[in-house]
Amino acid sequence: MKIFKIPLNAGALSKKKGLEKAPDKIVSHLKDFHLTEKGMLPLFDIKEVKVDNNNLEQSHAAIYNEIEKVSAFSILIGGDHSLTYPGFKAFAKNNPGGGIIVFDAHPDVQEKHEPPTHEDYLRVLIEEGTLDKKNIILVGVRNMSKEEKKFIDDNKIKNYSMREISFESLREVADSIMSVARHWSKVYISVDIDVLDPAFAPGTGYQEPGGMNTRQLLYLIHRLKMLRNIGMADVVEVNPDKDVNDITAKTGAKIVVELS
Repeated sequence: MKIFKIPLNAGALSKKKGLEKAPDKIVSHLKDFHLTEKGMLPLFDIKEVKVDNNNLEQSHAAIYNEIEKVSAFSILIGGDHSLTYPGFKAFAKNNPGGGIIVFDAHPDVQEKHEPPTHEDYLRVLIEEGTLDKKNIILVGVRNMSKEEKKFIDDNKIKNYSMREISFESLREVADSIMSVARHWSKVYISVDIDVLDPAFAPGTGYQEPGGMNTRQLLYLIHRLKMLRNIGMADVVEVNPDKDVNDITAKTGAKIVVELS
């Protein structure tokens, strides 16, 4: 399986220092996991995408050009969440009718920046017509602005907030997500590490209390892996400079292994 290391921090508006270190740090922990929990041996072909953290637009173009060539299931390791903009855009070109499942504490549909950042990449994908708003599922959101809530409500974007997840069983949530996503041509899974509670993932820039624990996230990933149309995934927003004993980086590596 192909892994693309993307040491991007230019798409983070603040708290960016250290994000560029995450791909190497996460990859260094892949060896800690001998098999997936299903008992499979994970084998990785690792490549780094060259980015310029002084030029976000150029970096997005470099990511797009690399991912556009990909046909087999691959995982992108960031880096800030803006990499999902070129990543999904390239994915969508090769997979018309595809959709995205985003695990994130925030919906990332702020007012648009140019080029797109980690705060608004999802909104830009929708408004430019790359992504059908019916083909989006947000999971784990627990902090958003009034304007973001209005955008989500107005566009009827499916949003399994942490409040909703806490009221329902994980099995019900997984069943509901899968019942929608199985009808897409292909599925892109994006995991922002801040979907986890800071107790389980302290090494990220925008910690939000009241998040998932690691086992809950892995359960949902294991369920989604049962879909036959998973096409690509990314793991983003790990910041080794803010980490404690590498727990967040190692969790990022665990997520990569279980997605593989």
